[in-house]
Amino acid sequence: MKRVTRIILIFVIITLTYIVYVTFQKEPVLPPEQQNFQEKTDKEIKVGEGVISFVGRSSKEVLKTFGKPDRIDPSRYDYEWWVYRDDLQQYKQFGVLNGKVVTVFAIGKEVNVDPFQIGQPSSQVFHIVAPNSFVTADIGLNSYRFELSEDDLNVRPTVRLNDDLYVQLYMDKFTGTLSSIRAFDVQTLVKQRPYEVVYRGELLEAEPITEEEQRKIEYGEEQQIVDITNVIRTINGLSPLKQEESTAKVAYSHSKEMSEKGYFSHVSPERGSLSDRLTSAGVHFEMAGENIAHGYMDGIDVVEGWLNSEGHRKTLLDERFTHIGVGVYEKFYTQNFIAKRAK
Repeated sequence: MKRVTRIILIFVIITLTYIVYVTFQKEPVLPPEQQNFQEKTDKEIKVGEGVISFVGRSSKEVLKTFGKPDRIDPSRYDYEWWVYRDDLQQYKQFGVLNGKVVTVFAIGKEVNVDPFQIGQPSSQVFHIVAPNSFVTADIGLNSYRFELSEDDLNVRPTVRLNDDLYVQLYMDKFTGTLSSIRAFDVQTLVKQRPYEVVYRGELLEAEPITEEEQRKIEYGEEQQIVDITNVIRTINGLSPLKQEESTAKVAYSHSKEMSEKGYFSHVSPERGSLSDRLTSAGVHFEMAGENIAHGYMDGIDVVEGWLNSEGHRKTLLDERFTHIGVGVYEKFYTQNFIAKRAK
């Protein structure tokens, strides 16, 4: 009888153990990365009264606060850039669509990008927010998941501050500080697609652009590249560069040729090296340098890319250069620098 009782007791213990085990296993276990992401995005970050706070506000508020923009440039992503470039210490661009600010870009020592600061050490930046290897977004029934590479996480991560505000942090990997900042609403983030994206539903895209619109967009990006380059030089204690039209034409021709001929190189199969191309165009120079790029999101993105590439950075920050010319064709970018020679 005792033996039978013991057998029954063992059976009950085993059965209860199995039931408890199965019950616990029904609760989904998130990987640590997903758990951390959920914790971070549940906590909204206050943005204060800096330029980031203008995302979602009316363009009238921008005019009231900052006055008329120095320039208005079209973009590839439906909105217009209102560019405030008069003060290189507080350079900013507001992307305006249908009277509403949908994106902001800012760079310069004195621009207010609360809760961040341009020049802030990365340790402080990442104490405020913790970038993750993916960023999610929802628009109606459509869901999007952006996948960030290790390089993206280190130098250009995006974080969600609240349900309709995302911030991309451009980090200077050589100084370990925040170089510039870009903020988007959710629709603009999806249109621009700064990273690889996996989605469910429909993929929101910018409206197609005409050939005439394309050239206006390219010209605007050329001007922005010059402006942002000069801000970065100023931050690094260097003199800003003067625009040189004939040098810009050489740069544009090279970008166009690379696109049309299907190559990517500093040496043109038809026009030769940078020195050859400048000489043929009648440009007088003592020394010259060139940065090229392809496939970036826009002019802002490409300058920050050059800044984080050692060779391109040296060219961009060479104190001997005095003039600059930039050419953009489709998504090919050429930036030519010269030190002027007396005629």
